[in-house]
Amino acid sequence: MKNYIQDGKTISFTPTADVVSGQAVLLGALLVVSIGAIAANTAGEGVTEGVFELPKKSTDVVTQGADLYWDDTAKNLTITASTNKLVGKAWAAAGNGTDTVSVKINA
Repeated sequence: MKNYIQDGKTISFTPTADVVSGQAVLLGALLVVSIGAIAANTAGEGVTEGVFELPKKSTDVVTQGADLYWDDTAKNLTITASTNKLVGKAWAAAGNGTDTVSVKINA
């Protein structure tokens, strides 16, 4: 078909700061996970869908299936909506004192 661009599972982007492989980056309201290390101001690729273990606010108690928001200042997931962007659903529960959570991004 003439209007097909790609499957949408990955996206090219150019970060303004260095990004390590597996790091989450917010592009507008889209959370992507870097496929590899990307130097600042250099094009790279990120994954736009799937389940990833990403950093979370350690004091949050996350229940399975909960909405998760990206705090772009703290660079972690939280259950607090506020001015944070909704970026996925908790794939598994994660209690107080844990600093990561499994999340299905952009769900």
